[in-house]
Amino acid sequence: MVQSAADRFGDAEAVVDGDLRLTFTELVARVEVAAGAFASAGVAKGDRVAVWAPNSAEWIVAAFGLLTAGGVLVPINTRLRPAEAADVVVRSGAKAVLVRKDFLGMDFTGPPGVPTIDLASGFLASGSPLVRESSGDDVCDIFFTSGTTGRPKGVLMTHAQTLRLYAEWCDLADLREGDRYLIANPFSHIFGYKAGCVASLIRGATILPVPVFDIDRVLDLVEHERVTMLPGPPTLYHSLLAARGDRDLSSLRAAVTGSADIPVELIRRVREELPFRSIMTGYGLTEAGTVTASRPGDSFEDIATTVGTACDGVELRVAADGEVMVRGYTVMKGYLDDPAATAEVVDADGWLATGDLGTLDDAGRLRIVGRKKDMFIVGGFNAYPAEIENFLAEHPAVDQVAVVGVPDERLGQVGKAFVVPRGEVTAEELIGWSRDRMAGFKVPRSVEFLEALPLNDSGKVRKDRLR
Repeated sequence: MVQSAADRFGDAEAVVDGDLRLTFTELVARVEVAAGAFASAGVAKGDRVAVWAPNSAEWIVAAFGLLTAGGVLVPINTRLRPAEAADVVVRSGAKAVLVRKDFLGMDFTGPPGVPTIDLASGFLASGSPLVRESSGDDVCDIFFTSGTTGRPKGVLMTHAQTLRLYAEWCDLADLREGDRYLIANPFSHIFGYKAGCVASLIRGATILPVPVFDIDRVLDLVEHERVTMLPGPPTLYHSLLAARGDRDLSSLRAAVTGSADIPVELIRRVREELPFRSIMTGYGLTEAGTVTASRPGDSFEDIATTVGTACDGVELRVAADGEVMVRGYTVMKGYLDDPAATAEVVDADGWLATGDLGTLDDAGRLRIVGRKKDMFIVGGFNAYPAEIENFLAEHPAVDQVAVVGVPDERLGQVGKAFVVPRGEVTAEELIGWSRDRMAGFKVPRSVEFLEALPLNDSGKVRKDRLR
């Protein structure tokens, strides 16, 4: 894919990062030189190298250069503390760690015994051009799970899995040759790397990496670089709606979002108040990539209330307890060095237990109702936070909301809502408003107002912190 990009797209812009502008021909040349640098540093076929750095042109060159040298990419979330990152590096068996020393005031240094290479050191430009042969069945990357429910686990994926799935993703998301794709999703997450960098090289789109999400910087880039493609978590679109002012956003064409808690009201506002001409909602997870997606031509109701139908070659079913199960070529090869954990989530027939709760309609559209661990039981009734949040998001004074279950002496658990307001409202008013719109057991018993919800690096609400 990478080598052919120079032939397919030539002098078209591949990456725009500040003052740096690279054509596809120039990008591929840098990638091949970086591959030689990795080889000179002793990286053999199948060796692992970690990249602990923000979105940048150097990250792209490093990642694709490593793959071109036959190596295995281990992306590390820049929000991890040094001890957390060191744990990932050691468990992955990485031979080196590539970092940006000057980012966020953090000490980006690998653990003892593992060389730390600064991306600003000139290392990537120090090799002689090299391309090593790889097989589609070779492991190409090890992404570690977000770790919000325990110690992160390394997910093994192959080249063939990635290329097949994200070629389809390009069609589903309406990514086109010549698109200008602003990537605020971290490259350390599959939404940023695979649905971002990989998809862009498959299709011939220009990558505009954003290292830290800053809405003013995003608006500047959209306006001045004529961005056409802007995927992100629901929080990105909340920020866009709140801060757009009189900015010229007319170039925006394609939006892509997904999570268990996309408010219907948010999709309505994105469709009616922003210039996007296509909105894709989808569902995925590290262990299986993108699983479902809405389709061009789907109704607003389907896009807003479901995450679409299964991707080609992917099977879906909902277990008796409501858990979404996935089977197909996209399911991971397993967790790194952890056959017991792999067996816990992938059964003998190849079905992956996702940990998400959902329903399937007659057309095969999946609706995510929440995380299995987020569901709480109120006096014997199952309460799903995503459903309650959708109700609350319809209140005109509610900007963002997250609901969790908290202990209650009489009912076992009850709901508590954490609300980021956009107008004057009291807890009593919200609770009373809720009683008129949802069953009693779903109504939050308490409300706490926050300036912002705690998020992880991929924009998902940290409900473990709220609890």
